[in-house]
Order: sequence, then C-alpha cells, then structure tokens
Amino acid sequence: MKSEPEILTFGCRLNAYESEVMRKHATDAGLDNAIIVNSCAVTKEAERSVRQAIRRARKDNPEAKIIVTGCASQIDPDSYAAMPEIDRIIGNDLKLEAKTWGLETDERIIVNDIMTVEETASHLVDGFDGRARAFLQVQNGCDHRCTFCIIPYGRGNSRSVPIGMIADNVKHLVEQGFNEVVMTGVDVTSYGPDLPGKPQLGQMIRRVMALVPDLKRLRLSSLDPVEIDEDMWWLIENEPRFMPHLHLSLQAGDDMVLKRMKRRHLRQDVIDVCQKARTLRPDIVFGADIIAGFPTETDEMFENTHRIVDECDLTFLHVFPYSERDGTPAAKMPQVDHPIRKQRAKLLREAGERQVEKFNQAQVGKKTSVIIEQNGHGRTEHFAEVELDKRMDAGTFHTIKITSYEDGLLKGQVV
Repeated sequence: MKSEPEILTFGCRLNAYESEVMRKHATDAGLDNAIIVNSCAVTKEAERSVRQAIRRARKDNPEAKIIVTGCASQIDPDSYAAMPEIDRIIGNDLKLEAKTWGLETDERIIVNDIMTVEETASHLVDGFDGRARAFLQVQNGCDHRCTFCIIPYGRGNSRSVPIGMIADNVKHLVEQGFNEVVMTGVDVTSYGPDLPGKPQLGQMIRRVMALVPDLKRLRLSSLDPVEIDEDMWWLIENEPRFMPHLHLSLQAGDDMVLKRMKRRHLRQDVIDVCQKARTLRPDIVFGADIIAGFPTETDEMFENTHRIVDECDLTFLHVFPYSERDGTPAAKMPQVDHPIRKQRAKLLREAGERQVEKFNQAQVGKKTSVIIEQNGHGRTEHFAEVELDKRMDAGTFHTIKITSYEDGLLKGQVV
C-alpha cells in the first residue's frame, strides 16, 4: 500500500499553502516513500535549518526519496545538488505543476529561470492538514528589490491570480467547511497591475466577498503600509467579515534605515496608516515585521524603531535580528555586531510582550467570535489565542465571552 508523501515545510504562509498543493499533486501521481522539503531562504538560519532537516531525514529514512524545492533550492540549486542526501531538486514554479510530480526522468535538477515566469495559477486544495483556517495564494513574486531581501530571486517578478479564480477557490473552501480564509502572497499589496483592468487588492477582496457571502472571515497575511488602496479602507470601515487585524511589513521605524533598506514607506507613513485605520475601525490591532540591527543602524536609529512600537500601538511583533544574505546590497554595507543585533531584537521582543499583555488584559469581559483550532483553543477576530471552557470541533465558529487572563493566556466561555 502506497503512503502519502511526507512534507517538511519551512518559512512563510505561502509555503504552507504550496505544500498542500504539492501534497495533492504528489499523491495523485502515486509518489511513494518520499519526503518533500519545501525550503526557505529568508535568512541564513532558515537555510541552516533546511539543511539540518535534510540530513536528519536521510538518516532516519535511508530508503526514502528526498525531493527539495522552495526558495533556497531555487536560488542556489548547485549548493543543494552537492548534498548527497538529496535525490531531486525542483524549481519554485515547477513544484506547483501536477505534471512535475509524474515526470519520469533521470534529471536530478529540474529548475527554470524564475524571472521568466509571467503567470501564477490558483490551486484547489481540499484540506490543510487539520488547520482551522485555509491559506489561499492570490499573488506570487515581487517587483521590488529591498536591499536585505533575496526572495525575489526565489519567487520571480510579481504576478497575480485572476479574481474569478480566487472567488471560485474561496467558494470551494467554504463548501469544504472552512470558516476563515487567509489571502497570502509574497507582496500581496502589489496585486493586480499585471491583470486586465489592473484591479487593486481592495477591489479584488470586495468582489470576492460579494461573490461568496457565506465566507465568515477573511484575513491578509501582510500589507505594505503605503499601498493600501481606497477599497481596502472601505473594507476596514464597513466589512465586519474582514478581520480587524492587519500585519504590516514595517521592517524599521527610522527614516534613514528605511531608505537604506529601499522600503517604500517612511516612519510617518506608518503612523498615519495606523491612525487612519483606528479612526475607521477603533478596535483594529496591528502586527508588524521588524528587523533589528540592520547594517549602519546606530543606537539613535534603533531607538526610533523601538519607540514606534508604542507610538503606533503595535501588538503582535515578528522580530528578526538582521541576517546577511549573499547577493544582496545590504550584505556589502557596514555591519552591526552580532551581539548588538541580538540585544536589540531582545528589546523589541520585550516591547512586543508588553503590548500583547496590555491588549489581552483589555479583552477581559468582552464578547467575541472564535475559530476553534485544537485542544480547546481558538483565535479571536484580532488573532488572540483563547483557551475555552469546553472542547469544540476544530474549525467550528463560536461566540464566546472572555472571562479572564491568566498565566499569559486568555480564557473564554462559550455563550
């Protein structure tokens, strides 16, 4: 009896989605006794983890076929080809094509020039490995070249999924029982200019939500602060199914650092976006990606980033010490010492912990809706985790009252 391929997923939500696409294609192709590694290249540490996992997989499964794909192997296939543990390397665009997984070939490296790929398809996925929410790719690639980022070379240029295809997929997911869908991509706010009529992200979301009225919740994986269009502002103000939790691709809170990163926003832009969003929807909360210790960052520059956490009242922080990536302009800039990077990251994480504590304490006594995940835990509209007073089926949707905040966790009662 053939077994379903095992998939090891690293990195972003888009990779999580793509792993499920590959699982279906590989299973349909009859791929047996195989381990698929969906790699990430966002930092050196991410690649180190990928390589360790490959070696561990070979040691634990000497007879299995090990296939590596994802951003890391797309960017530098030769370095992965040098690993004797790997049987095949598949490119980032080819991994999503059904025919790739049924291909009979002795070729070990099957990788295209990702910069020549001009379209991205949407893929129907029937399940997400027990997850309460489904991720849906609406965009891939990136046209921007932030000085710290290698990912465009793993994903290619920006390309968008047509609105009708997205709506069909969302409808399918709702029919499969998913109450929450997360739209994801490499640079989702760049959605649309490559499509007929050049629709923007907010316009696409409004149309999809109108076409699928039974969808209970919709989230975005992240947003660029200066690319929020008028339809997106309308959604924030008027659409209760559009969740009041936005994750900003912030990266820094100092103008000089942002310019050296080649970001599209400045400090005041982020402050203005947060203020406007709260004017339209007072309960909205923000998350943010922040890099600590970017090259040339002085103590004063870091302090500007540190202060913006409180100034914008950011709640959920993803903090990363800067990691050099060969082939990026930032790797050639004067570097901040590693201990300083770690210390600055620690200070930012502590600021984030204080923000989460403040937010959670303010939730006690409120009623909200939750999507059940597992082990009696759920997520509120603001993505806060809640432990419930009774076990409910994963993926179900309930109204609860937050009864307390104890030992770093919200507790709630189904009403």
